[in-house]
Amino acid sequence: MSLDQLQAFIDSWVGLGVWLALVAASVAWVAYDLRTKNSHMASMMQWVWILTVLYSGPIGVLIYRYSGRRQIPADNLKRKGFRSVAHCYSGCGIGEILGVIIAVGIFAVGNAWTAAITFILAYVFGFALNLGPMMQSGTPFMQALKGAFLAETISIAVMEFVAITVDINLGGQSTMSDALFWASLYISLSLGLFAAWPANLLLIKFGLKGGMADPRDMEAAASGHCH
Repeated sequence: MSLDQLQAFIDSWVGLGVWLALVAASVAWVAYDLRTKNSHMASMMQWVWILTVLYSGPIGVLIYRYSGRRQIPADNLKRKGFRSVAHCYSGCGIGEILGVIIAVGIFAVGNAWTAAITFILAYVFGFALNLGPMMQSGTPFMQALKGAFLAETISIAVMEFVAITVDINLGGQSTMSDALFWASLYISLSLGLFAAWPANLLLIKFGLKGGMADPRDMEAAASGHCH
């Protein structure tokens, strides 16, 4: 497939339909896996993974299988980085989708205002989806807030800079009635995730982030035993 054919496929309802079918199948598989094989995870962490897969389809499944299940053979920095990214990604995706719908669909503002509204909402939701699981695991609110502020601001800023830039460049001239509007949103979200992953690796390596809990340890905690 040539580049022109790929662009035409992306800018078509058929292409978008194929992607949405893959997303639906991916979400169904992850939801089933969480319910049957990884139900020990805290509810908010389960939602983190479902939202991650909702935004990135099969890509999200691969990340979940690599880093988010108790079945992983061992933990390492790369896996911690993906789990860390998934937390802010799950919230940023909500904010980004709401942002473009509000900015374009309701207020019909230009790209600059769309970028600003999207970033603000992505930051708010991304930060919230980091604090929530931390508090659910027992971290007091103020401690979670102080611990997450600097690191999550950096992570979200990197993610959203890439995601918003890609979205505007790909679909900035499209409207909500165009397949490209939605396709560019999906593409930009996944690229934002991968852009923020190395930033999270560095944040974890230098002790600014904890990397989120090992899913095997979550299982041990849920069963009352040490891993």
